[in-house]
Amino acid sequence: MSGLFLPIALAGCGGPQSTFEAAGTESATLVTLFWVMFAGAVFIWITVIGFAIYVTRTHPQAHDERSGQRLIVFGALFPTVVLLALLSWGLTLMPQFRGPAEGPAIAVSGERFWWRVAYNVEGEPGVVKSLPAGGVESANEIWLPVGRRTEILLGSPDVIHSFWIPALAGKTDAIPGRVNRIVLDPTRPGVFNGVCAEYCGDAHAQMGLRVVAVPPEEFDAHVRRQAEDAAVTSGRGAELFLKNGCGACHTVRGTPADGAVGPDLTHVASRRTIAAGLLPTNEANIAAFIRTPAHVKPGVLMPSFGMLPEDEIAAMANWLGALQ
Repeated sequence: MSGLFLPIALAGCGGPQSTFEAAGTESATLVTLFWVMFAGAVFIWITVIGFAIYVTRTHPQAHDERSGQRLIVFGALFPTVVLLALLSWGLTLMPQFRGPAEGPAIAVSGERFWWRVAYNVEGEPGVVKSLPAGGVESANEIWLPVGRRTEILLGSPDVIHSFWIPALAGKTDAIPGRVNRIVLDPTRPGVFNGVCAEYCGDAHAQMGLRVVAVPPEEFDAHVRRQAEDAAVTSGRGAELFLKNGCGACHTVRGTPADGAVGPDLTHVASRRTIAAGLLPTNEANIAAFIRTPAHVKPGVLMPSFGMLPEDEIAAMANWLGALQ
């Protein structure tokens, strides 16, 4: 029966959310660290089991005091020496994880239950809603330049979250009241999944994000586009969005909507997903989230707008779906 479960177990070693398919310098180092530590553990296990077999099966008769002491000393020293060697080697890998980055930083704030993002943040951060001041704001999707080390500044205004993109790097906590740093260095283009790896409330399991690694020139062009005003700033959908109070929580640049509670929606239709990685971005899913957000994401702070006429919900979803 175990053979039936092996393919299922191995399936977890691949895909856009797997450390074993490394797409960054840190994740590649972590994979190497894993296999070396695994080999060391297997080596210790085989040696210890080999000695156990030797003294119980191959040479089961009584040993003299001197040979017994040798076996005991070897049994204590052997794993100690191997583990110390592995620890010393592993510690030499740590400095490269915190090497200098290139260019402006990207600020990421873990909030229940989504990720606030701001590009091109310069200098030492001043925490405003856990984010360094300034920058081009987005949400739940981070673009990174391939081959360029980018510093991520992590914070949170509510509880501890943990920022983890397995294919690119290890976990780093987003802690209220402080800013942690992690440097991401993608080595190949692609779209990778990220998650919150620290339990943070009802929708912890639905707090995902997408990371898009592209060539540097494509990244720069994307940030310039994100800095522009919304593609459509008028029409019935925009009017209903403001009339129903959505602008009190969300920002859409180029319109009076300037709320800072929820995600910036200026270019929401350009993102691959809505609801922090849960649903593909399309008008039907936008309408469903407007109608009953708690059905999609339990514990979400956004109230339900299911009491609105369907044509109003459709009009707002149509407008938001045009905000490329």
